[in-house]
Amino acid sequence: MTEKPLRVVVWSTGTVGRHAIAGIDRHPALELVGVWVSSAEKDGQDAGRLAGLDRDLGVLASTDREGVLALRPDCIVHCAMTDDRTFEAIEDLSEFVEAGINVVSSGPVLLQFPFGILPPEMIERIERAPASLHVNGIDPGWANDVLPLQLTSLSQRIDEVRVLEIADYSTYYQPVVMRDIFGFGDAVDADKLLWQPGVLSMAWGAVVRQIAEGLDLLLDEPLVEKVDRRPAERDVSTASVDVKEGTMGAVRFELIGTVDGVPRVVLEHITRTAEDQVPEWPTPAEGGGCYRVVVTGEPHLKIEFSHHGEHGDHNVSGMIVTAQRLVNSVPAVVAAKPGLVTALDLPLVTGRGLVVS
Repeated sequence: MTEKPLRVVVWSTGTVGRHAIAGIDRHPALELVGVWVSSAEKDGQDAGRLAGLDRDLGVLASTDREGVLALRPDCIVHCAMTDDRTFEAIEDLSEFVEAGINVVSSGPVLLQFPFGILPPEMIERIERAPASLHVNGIDPGWANDVLPLQLTSLSQRIDEVRVLEIADYSTYYQPVVMRDIFGFGDAVDADKLLWQPGVLSMAWGAVVRQIAEGLDLLLDEPLVEKVDRRPAERDVSTASVDVKEGTMGAVRFELIGTVDGVPRVVLEHITRTAEDQVPEWPTPAEGGGCYRVVVTGEPHLKIEFSHHGEHGDHNVSGMIVTAQRLVNSVPAVVAAKPGLVTALDLPLVTGRGLVVS
């Protein structure tokens, strides 16, 4: 007997949400029953059109929050922008699971593994809820939780685990992130929030702490932050912001978890606004962007994961893989214990049912 599809709502239809709609439409175990949008222009539009499918799905987007929640879905695929409203988003997610609705979400990314980052009472509120919450994506997410921890299963001795994102963000459309959070196109020493002491540890600390938990490591406190911002050597035009010569064009940062002062788990990001910037920094083997895991020890292990869309753009495919990690995790999250569900809690998630016959 065929099981009934899980009823799913998509929350927001931006750069990730539109791909989530397309992914749910293709997934045999899921049924799209509602879409929440914040924009009056999108209110009443068919989800298929908002997802760029060029066909109707028979589900209309709505700005009516309570009306969408009243659909009582099995799961919300939450793709709303959270980088500039972290605590408001945590409140939203907490309310959803307290109402008995399971959630998979692309943010706030610190909820990937918030222990040691958020106040205990905020975590306990989610843990007491009658439904499950899983926050993931590609980075923070699969590329620096499941992938590195699986790679360490081949190790005899581990000296250091380093997870990297190396990417050209020139085609990445997210003006708030690019301009206001990273500071691309602004003065190299601009007083941006992301570069304030402790902020990287909040934003990406979940990555370092979850890997450490998976390896049974007790890290020194606090995590070590290193940032190297570089000016653009020529004018660059990106999808989100124009970068003038001399303004910030590239950044390399590390977030380091040490044990007795020795680096053991390191997250490193190398972000450029043009592929030829700062050539002495590591570059992807195939250009564009990649995720790399290096496990130093016995044996020495290295794996590089890259992706690109059907039309070649790695930033578009970055949104797709983020959405699909959430969409494909829905059945496992719905079946999981209530409360916060991390990558350490989930069974193997695959693309079951997605092979085209």
